[in-house]
Amino acid sequence: MLFNQNTFLGIDPTAGKRPLTFIALDQNLHILTIGHGSLEEALAFIAGQSRAVIAVCSPSRTNMGLMKQEEIRQKLSPPPRLGRWTNYRVAEYQLRRMHINIPYTPSEEKDCPRWMKIGFKIFQRIKKMGYKAFPSDEAANQYLEVYPHACYTALLEKNPYPKQSIEGRLQRQLLLYENNINVTDPMRFLEEITRHRIITGSLPMDFILSPEELDALIAAYTAWWVINKPDKYTSVGDPQEGLVFIPVAELKSRYQPAK
Repeated sequence: MLFNQNTFLGIDPTAGKRPLTFIALDQNLHILTIGHGSLEEALAFIAGQSRAVIAVCSPSRTNMGLMKQEEIRQKLSPPPRLGRWTNYRVAEYQLRRMHINIPYTPSEEKDCPRWMKIGFKIFQRIKKMGYKAFPSDEAANQYLEVYPHACYTALLEKNPYPKQSIEGRLQRQLLLYENNINVTDPMRFLEEITRHRIITGSLPMDFILSPEELDALIAAYTAWWVINKPDKYTSVGDPQEGLVFIPVAELKSRYQPAK
């Protein structure tokens, strides 16, 4: 299917254990597709877009070791203590300082978890398709790196409930719903819960998206946000190594855990 206007696509490698999850939004935040498939199937969908901004829930490349360089470290606020954080990317250091937990990216691809390796492949393949790193004003097709947990944390102004839990999924979907994305109102899930449903184990799970779909959707929303609100997004990290984009104008110095 072809779309004449921008398509905003979020791709989640789903920890490498299941097919990729990809979700596309249009300019009006309507969901165009929710897809589950192989890398090749996701790339086939991408190939059908004339203009697209793709947000991938993965590091764009391996750790370049920038945190080992003193001139890089001294530019950070606050600068890390001597000998600390040398195995992290700049973006990972910055997010962890805010109490946003993020996995570290190894310097060798062979040491990376499978989901990261899939993420690297996604970035490599879309670059070959002509996609340029955001921001690139002259490019119709652009890509960016997104960390879903950081996006949800920043929008909620606190760390969310665990994404695998029912309350975590409801919380994330409600946030997206209230930000005008046409997902099902997750409150319908609660309205449908009865004693009989609980006893029989027949909860209305079709009313709420899976953790992978919610991650892909916040990535697509972030892609939409950076294009439509160019003065209200934040990025952390170093352009040499990879910037992580977050759909808020300003980040707090510290985020409280979920209670």
